Amino acid sequence: MALGTINTPPTPTASAEAQRDYTPALITLTTLFFMWGFMTVMNDILIPHLRNIFELDFFRSMLIQTAFFGAYFVGSVIYFIISFKSGDPINKIGYKNGIILGLLISATGSAMFYPATFINAYWFYLFALFVLGLGFTVLQIAANPYVAILGTPQTASSRLNLAQGFNSLGTTLGPIIGGVLIFKFFAGPDAVKVPYLMMSGMLILLAVVIKLAKLPEFTNEETIERGRGALKFPNLTLGMIAIFMYVGGEVSIGSILVNYFGLSHIAGMEEHVASGYLSLYWGGLMIGRFSGAIYLSEINQQAKKMGLMTLVALSAFGVIYLANYLQGGMALLEILPLLLFVAIAFVLFILGRSIASRTLYLFALLSIGLLMITIFGSGPLAFWSVIGIGLFNSIMWSNIFTLAIDGLGKYTSQGSSLLVMMILGGAIVPPVQGLLADYLGIQLSFIVPVFCYLYIFYYGFSGYKSTSK
Repeated sequence: MALGTINTPPTPTASAEAQRDYTPALITLTTLFFMWGFMTVMNDILIPHLRNIFELDFFRSMLIQTAFFGAYFVGSVIYFIISFKSGDPINKIGYKNGIILGLLISATGSAMFYPATFINAYWFYLFALFVLGLGFTVLQIAANPYVAILGTPQTASSRLNLAQGFNSLGTTLGPIIGGVLIFKFFAGPDAVKVPYLMMSGMLILLAVVIKLAKLPEFTNEETIERGRGALKFPNLTLGMIAIFMYVGGEVSIGSILVNYFGLSHIAGMEEHVASGYLSLYWGGLMIGRFSGAIYLSEINQQAKKMGLMTLVALSAFGVIYLANYLQGGMALLEILPLLLFVAIAFVLFILGRSIASRTLYLFALLSIGLLMITIFGSGPLAFWSVIGIGLFNSIMWSNIFTLAIDGLGKYTSQGSSLLVMMILGGAIVPPVQGLLADYLGIQLSFIVPVFCYLYIFYYGFSGYKSTSK
């Protein structure tokens, strides 16, 4: 999944001429986006693994997402309070140091999986995930604005879209590689020990690389407004709920897919096989984001726009296929149905007419339809319907975020902080679906994300209009 930023892009002090040399730094930071996408989606592999090890019900296994995404809420609240009272802390220590701090905290959380296998207590795994999530919170606050300054202001949006695309690449490859490592290569009670220790080492290495990299010095002149001024805007308050529902729905679906694919009347897949198809759900997100970035761009020629979208979508599809083929020999025919959803998404982009609100409610409406098939269908139809939802999740975060902060003016940073807090949805909605899965079954539990997308449809259709003057 892609998360937003708390701060608006800062003002660089380096000259435009000097900024031409920041391509290596941008490559380094896109690697960072890839890593946190990769490690976030690893939770979807952890859930069935730890559920088997500790013999958990669905509710308790979903607490993995509560621990991880709850850290985003706690971290954002702490950051907001500090900013409210003392000013922006990241602006004081510098964005580069903020990224390094976030990487080191994340590396600590990841390394804690090693002693967790010896302690063999579920609560310690949850604590490790909470620390990991706190580190990613700091990275979210610092890394996005940093990417924005590595070049001219006119191309800042393009760089951020590129970085978020690599985040989605991480969420696509995570289930494939994680499934092999945890379910096959390092199978057993200690399966997570080595993979997470390796990821900890990679995060530390990234911190060292960024420390040594020549990055620009800059300042952020924006001040955090005191009081609760941002909450006077209904489009923000309703948008906060929309972000909560979006993150909750997206994460909840991904969290239970491996178990859903294992149902005999759906696909009857073993866990290591199902983890590969889980990558198609997150891979659809990558296709939609890259394609949406082009369609919602300023390219005026429709034919050129559609041609670029087609090229990008097919290239992203090729990456997904190649990764799955190399991992388990998945045939091309086995994943071709994903292209049908790409074609449907293109139609909805055209109907959306580059209007954020319209595209949002059209994608939400189709997601509701696919969820109904997921609940009441069976076989390949239900199987592919739930995978297709990933593609239609793609533009929801950015569209909701944009609509929610529209017209906030001097309260934009405060409003952005409040929106990021609503990542809390990823901590609360999955356990709710898990509870229903325990009592009503996995298939009927998908009624929970149905309510999430119903609210998103409402927000895109009319809720966003309620702006305060």
